[in-house]
Amino acid sequence: MPESLCKPRPALFAVALSAAVLAGCVPGSGEPGGGGSAPGPPAGRAAGPLGNPDGTKPGLAPVTADADKAAARSLIGELTTKGRGPRTGYDRDEFGYAWMDTADGVPLARNGCDTRNDLLKLHGRHVRFRAGSDCVVVSMNLYDPYTGKDIAWKKARAAEVQIDHVVPLSYSWQMGSSRWPESKREQFANDVLNLLPVEGRANSAKGDSGPASWLPPSKQIRCAYAVRFAQVALKYDLAVTAADKAMMLKQCQD
Repeated sequence: MPESLCKPRPALFAVALSAAVLAGCVPGSGEPGGGGSAPGPPAGRAAGPLGNPDGTKPGLAPVTADADKAAARSLIGELTTKGRGPRTGYDRDEFGYAWMDTADGVPLARNGCDTRNDLLKLHGRHVRFRAGSDCVVVSMNLYDPYTGKDIAWKKARAAEVQIDHVVPLSYSWQMGSSRWPESKREQFANDVLNLLPVEGRANSAKGDSGPASWLPPSKQIRCAYAVRFAQVALKYDLAVTAADKAMMLKQCQD
């Protein structure tokens, strides 16, 4: 990309800034001028959420077109709202053991590979497996949509990449999954639509927050994140708080 697009001369700032925005040379965009962040996702490696309703395509691409933002607001508008209930009784084991391969009714289940490794294979590039295995990922490159960083990951530093539940398990518990049958909770916890491998620190910072309390650091991905959150909630007939719904709609304004 020409350097002049990203570093306009003062006299041409207004015109050059418009060109830079179109070219992606804005903070957090992954191009020069973006605060040192890594390049954006490789071509074909980030699907927009509106065109990926089952979550089986890799990555998460920004929602930018006006028509897509309108579709996003319409989708979010379908969400029902209610207050967040108590966390009483919540335990990770209520959703089955971590990354089980036997949760029925979700993509990639019962393929002989646990959910975490399925997600690393789906979203990673240059994936390498443990000797003698076509399942256990030991290294890869991952573009993290939440931070805009490209992460060179190795299993020896496993915590650098964590699998985020877009709608956190504890959040779902407080919004009604405590009353679901165990099989539905297992499905929810292992559904690729509700899972994204991301930078570990970003995932830890999120905790069990809804969108009113936490959004991805990269502003350009926030509408896409809101859409994905809504897709999961709608699929599982899960309400969100009024504050969360309002914040999600705000991310997808024109």
